[in-house]
Amino acid sequence: MKKWMWIIGALLAVACSSNEPPAATAPHADWSYQAVVYEMNVRQYTPEGTFAAAARELPRLKKLGVDVVWLMPIYPIGVKERKGSLGSYYAISDYCAVNPEFGTMADFDAFLAEAHRSGLRVILDWVANHTSPDARWIDEQPADWYVRDSLGNTVVQYDWTDIAKLNYDNADMRDAMRRSMRFWLDKGVDGFRCDMACEVPIAFWRETLPALRREYPERYFLAEGENPELHVDAFDASYAWELHHLLNDIAQGKKGVADLQAYIEKDAAANPSEAFRLMFTSNHDENSWAGTEFERMGEAARVMALLTFTLPNGQPLIYTGQEIGFDHRFAFFEKDPVPAWSTNDFTDFYRSLIRLRHGNPALAAGERGGRIVYPANDAPEQVMLFARRVGENEVVVAANLSASDALLTLPFDDARCEFFTGRRYAGGERTTIPAWGWLVFAREVEK
Repeated sequence: MKKWMWIIGALLAVACSSNEPPAATAPHADWSYQAVVYEMNVRQYTPEGTFAAAARELPRLKKLGVDVVWLMPIYPIGVKERKGSLGSYYAISDYCAVNPEFGTMADFDAFLAEAHRSGLRVILDWVANHTSPDARWIDEQPADWYVRDSLGNTVVQYDWTDIAKLNYDNADMRDAMRRSMRFWLDKGVDGFRCDMACEVPIAFWRETLPALRREYPERYFLAEGENPELHVDAFDASYAWELHHLLNDIAQGKKGVADLQAYIEKDAAANPSEAFRLMFTSNHDENSWAGTEFERMGEAARVMALLTFTLPNGQPLIYTGQEIGFDHRFAFFEKDPVPAWSTNDFTDFYRSLIRLRHGNPALAAGERGGRIVYPANDAPEQVMLFARRVGENEVVVAANLSASDALLTLPFDDARCEFFTGRRYAGGERTTIPAWGWLVFAREVEK
């Protein structure tokens, strides 16, 4: 998505939602249930902004502990109606080539091979809704591959003047889209994050994704959209946009714990238990156009990140720079790289969150994770106290979602160690959680 999408994000969340729960869901790869996704903005990831430079940073991501590297679009960008000097990643001129800004196809192949050697999976950003207005298909294919107005001009959406909307009534275009996706799957990519998936007819995804899973097992498909029907014979995961905006509101004092609990109940009713819900405090749209997590959430940014790693059905996302607390809005159409990678307390924080998720089956996404329960407690209304359990593995979270200290009695009888600090707490102990603070008690299953 592009810069203007934050303006209409709330509208799209409504347009891409439904109150009718679907009857079935697509299967998931075993590796994906406890996976953490990292969104890499290749242009801004290194001073060079290339595949080769990004490949040199893969050991750092491996040490951080992430499982999946989602590459923002890597394809050539159109020139016609280009925004800024470098253009939007989402105005694609050729689905089966790479942006020379990032290097060559051989450079991409080397990046993919190095990621796989490191044990990382790589998914590509796939933009099926539109191309650039000067894409190869404009000249090479029939005019009816695109939606056109009464004068025969290609159609744009919103103020996306650098795109041309594709016509999904055309079977040949749909087949070409599938062939283009296979081009990358044949190279060994591990799946796709599908941009504006809710703008593409659901029938296309239901025709396409099950077939791709049969041909390419263990692949993963993430939908940018919040329609529960996207999980019916289609996607593994969808965006939890409503949750994201709710977390912003809680951080700003506009909403509270009761609103979060109501959301969790509503989301569980709307989606199948198997659905993965991508949860985040930032991504490329939010960072560039709505502001960094620190602008939107302030001192609450860390506790909100904790929730994205621990709430039911969640699959957590980390965006470029979050793991070092980089408080900067990336320019979307220009070069604006991270000045230098380092290790700091934010790195330790995210590494701990990933270890928490990997070490506790109760936090798995979908049907394998533990259902949320709210232990009986005397916590004040600003404390989100919940537990999730699978077998003998239990995780208890007490998150203070306010700017004031909170006093509560721990809701268990035995002594336990807090996950982040290692401090031992007695069962039933009275303790204070500082503003925007938290306590996590996890019984890790030995592997």
